[in-house]
Formats: sequence, C-alpha cells, structure tokens
Amino acid sequence: MNNIRVGMGFDVHRLVPDRQLWLGGISIKHSLGLLGHSDADVLIHALCDALLGAANMRDIGYHFPDNSSEFAGIDSKILLQRTVELIATKGYRVGNVDCTVCAERPKLNPHIPAMQKVLAPLLGVEEDAVSIKATTTERLGFTGREEGISAYATVLILRD
Repeated sequence: MNNIRVGMGFDVHRLVPDRQLWLGGISIKHSLGLLGHSDADVLIHALCDALLGAANMRDIGYHFPDNSSEFAGIDSKILLQRTVELIATKGYRVGNVDCTVCAERPKLNPHIPAMQKVLAPLLGVEEDAVSIKATTTERLGFTGREEGISAYATVLILRD
C-alpha cells in the first residue's frame, strides 16, 4: 500500500472581458476575467487535478463535468473542498502543495499571501504547506499575448 503519493495538475482558461478574475480562491481586480463553466479559477482546478491524480481518482472533469448545470458558475473553492473529501475516502490527506501560475498581468505576487490564507484551510494544511509562485512567459505564446492564464500544481498526499 502506498502511503505517500505525488500528483501533478495543469489547467488553462481564456481571458475575456466582463468576467471577474478568480485565482487561488480570491477575486483579483483586473480588466479581464477567466472564461469557464465554473468561476474558472485555473489555480484551484490544477490543484484538484493534482490531488485526484495522486489518489488515482481520474480528473476534475470526471467528478465535476463542465456540461452539468450543478457546476455552472460554481465557486471553485467548493470543488477543492469536495476533492479533498474525495481523496479522504481512500484514506489520503494533503501533505503540501507547490503551484505556479503563468500570467503576464495582473502582477500576482502581492496576492499570494491572501491565496495561501484561503487555500490552506480548504486543503487541511498550514499556510506554510501552500507554495504559490507567479511567473510570466516573457510575452511568448498565448499567455504572453494575454489571451489566457495557466497554472501548474504538484501535490504530496499521505495516508497514515
């Protein structure tokens, strides 16, 4: 039986006008927001996929399909909470997470402590166990052209 597992998640959403920008469970003031069936929080979606993958429980779309009215406009913090509950059914809990958000704008570093404060209790860990980094793609690709934002997440889950 594996008592320690690692998972990796990735998500991307398009930036569009007339949408609120949600990242890491917080609303960030910006002229564009992310398009999606839910609130389109790419950081939380990458975290959910990483957790589900580590527990070998498929992916976020399997558990929370984007064609279900139940999840239309849903707050992604609810999806993360449900994901943590799902991995718990197999006896797992979160050890730590390490995330990277790729965006040209807005500047995310000032928002990282607030994201950690929101995500830590949902994950059932201390804030120090929630690493979030922000980077750009040096104006290259869809992120560089400010067409979208992507996020990567690596997680460690444990079974006692």
